Amino acid sequence: MNALISSTRAELLRLRKWPAVWVMVGVWLVLNVTFGYVFTYITYATGDATAVGEGVPPAQLLADMMPAAVPESLIAGMPMFGGAIMLILGGLAVGSGYGWGAWKTVFMQGPGRLSSFGGTLVALGVIVAGAVVATFAVDLGVSVLIASVESQTIVWPTLSGSAEAIGAGLLIFGMWTAAGVLVGTLARSPALAVGLGLVWALVVENLLRGVGGLLGPVEAVTDLMPGTAAGSLAGALGGTAQSGRDGTPGVLTVLDAAPAAWLIAAYVIAFAVAALALVSRRDVI
Repeated sequence: MNALISSTRAELLRLRKWPAVWVMVGVWLVLNVTFGYVFTYITYATGDATAVGEGVPPAQLLADMMPAAVPESLIAGMPMFGGAIMLILGGLAVGSGYGWGAWKTVFMQGPGRLSSFGGTLVALGVIVAGAVVATFAVDLGVSVLIASVESQTIVWPTLSGSAEAIGAGLLIFGMWTAAGVLVGTLARSPALAVGLGLVWALVVENLLRGVGGLLGPVEAVTDLMPGTAAGSLAGALGGTAQSGRDGTPGVLTVLDAAPAAWLIAAYVIAFAVAALALVSRRDVI
């Protein structure tokens, strides 16, 4: 346990001082605010019938930007856009160790492979938790600002709704980060890990879901894929209702909330265990 704690501290120091981590989190926050609030507010303020608010009454657009709707706004972009960014983060954090030769040094001189690699997993978990909490805080701040500008009564989100949204965000981000860690371990290269992960998350799963609509056996498989589980959890908690739009990218209604959450948790454990098994059993060269 002491070795794991020491490895976690070292990894937190490395990741905290690594500009790529701050860039990834910053990009996600900017995308979240831009697509969740900026475009919606421009549509509301100008009255233009854009793709953001087409067919949605202005009153509904405004309601979707209020503090009470923050839990739904928080998770709407996580399954696809936020998940892809977290996948990149996980792939870079692990794959770069192979590219730089850092893992060879750590495994030979450190406390052991499991403790060293486990510290990386725990450190990434801390970063994921910080990213989710930061997203909630930024969304809440932006929504309060919009409510003040529009002279609206501020109604705070419920504690239970906020807890559910934050918990769902932790699961979704945690699953995609663990997936990135596994791909980075398999590829032993940050560039290849990022490329393979993005192709799967943004292309392969969507293509398989399209084919699944025509072939029953394929649909049974696609209903259990990571992207489907993440999108279903977001959809079950209100992600599809954001700005009244159906078909929010990555948000689905295939599974109910509880099965989706359990499936995501199983993926988190499976990805982490698989990565640890690979690291402990094969050569790092």
